[in-house]
Amino acid sequence: MANEFDDSPTGGFRYLIVRPENGGIADLVRGLVRGGEATAVKFVESSDEDLLGAVAVDHRWVILVSVIARKIIAVFGKPMEWTGCLVEFLLNLFSQNGSLLGLLYNLLHGKVVIPQRGSETFISTIGHLDGRIDLYKRDDLVKEVGDSASGEQALMDLCIIAAKLAYENANVIRNIVVHHWKMHFVDFYNGWNDFQKLCSTQVFILCDKPKDANLILISFRGTEPFDADDWSSDFDYSWYEIPKLGKVHMGFLEALGLGDRANAATFQANLQVNAGPASTGRKKLLPGMLERTAYYAVRNKLKSLLMEHKKAKFIVTGHSLGGALAILFPTVLLLHEEKEVMQRLLGVYTFGQPRVGNQQLGKFMEAHLDHPIPKYFRVVYSNDLVPRLPYDDNTFLYKHFGLCLYYDSWYIGQVSTQAFPFHT
Repeated sequence: MANEFDDSPTGGFRYLIVRPENGGIADLVRGLVRGGEATAVKFVESSDEDLLGAVAVDHRWVILVSVIARKIIAVFGKPMEWTGCLVEFLLNLFSQNGSLLGLLYNLLHGKVVIPQRGSETFISTIGHLDGRIDLYKRDDLVKEVGDSASGEQALMDLCIIAAKLAYENANVIRNIVVHHWKMHFVDFYNGWNDFQKLCSTQVFILCDKPKDANLILISFRGTEPFDADDWSSDFDYSWYEIPKLGKVHMGFLEALGLGDRANAATFQANLQVNAGPASTGRKKLLPGMLERTAYYAVRNKLKSLLMEHKKAKFIVTGHSLGGALAILFPTVLLLHEEKEVMQRLLGVYTFGQPRVGNQQLGKFMEAHLDHPIPKYFRVVYSNDLVPRLPYDDNTFLYKHFGLCLYYDSWYIGQVSTQAFPFHT
């Protein structure tokens, strides 16, 4: 097998893209029944011809399974979207009218409350499944903003509730942050996502108080239960290799607005030291769209907040897909040599996070986030599927890293320095 870290003719930047659209059902059947590398190669595009053959030999089955999963998800994409809209509407219709009996009563009296999507009373499906918004100990939060986020219950509790809150619309988030948590709501973003070609990367920022803040929190929204593109991104095997850093999941980079697989040169323009929003080879976007990508928008706001609040430290969190974005955000900050910003990172908490890169990336991040004290905590619950994506085995590409806080089905926790302390 060719060395996957050799210099490439593309200037050191290498990539591999799995394209389900490049073949049909007949191709998949031939690949599964007859085998052979040619079928896997048909669905793969790479910067390096030698790499295509190596991947087809070593990872043919995984590529074909990834293609099948994404094709199935694509077929059900629109039905999933319609179902999600209907379920959310009905849940809000019942809750805003006081359950089913309340709805019938209001219907008879002509007082039915019609849910308004985007209002501070319109709650997501996630919010209805888990309605908790109370924090563990609000008063203990300031005491715990020291040099380490390790083992601090109030901070971890804030992160998990904030990760859940990221699924809501801006008005719901603002209302809970300001009126229930008594904190300072800073901003809400719908960043441009090149994978979906939509402004769909949702993230919000808060401070523990409006003046002389001690804590700045950034929370990325996770995988929407009825969003086919989110699930397709989780199952994607495509990667982009950054020299000296490692291979990174391409779909997650696109969600941060750091490139477009339609033109891989856009990743190179963004993923280098002192990079700015890249326009090379991109299709024309709406005015200001490039600056509204999640990574650049949040980075710029964070830097201004750190200048305003001289003693503040920041923490990043997210659930599922949001967890992947939460750990990639400081990864790119390190790549861009934002040393002053990173010196004020308190910690990264992710919940049910998928794998984001290879072992080389993990070693790079552990060197920066595990020493001298741990700053990255990856929380996993029992048999959650998402942390097992993209697929991994003893020789495969994607690897977890960092400290794992694992909870079994009885909510009994264990802490492990192993990348993945349970059966995958």
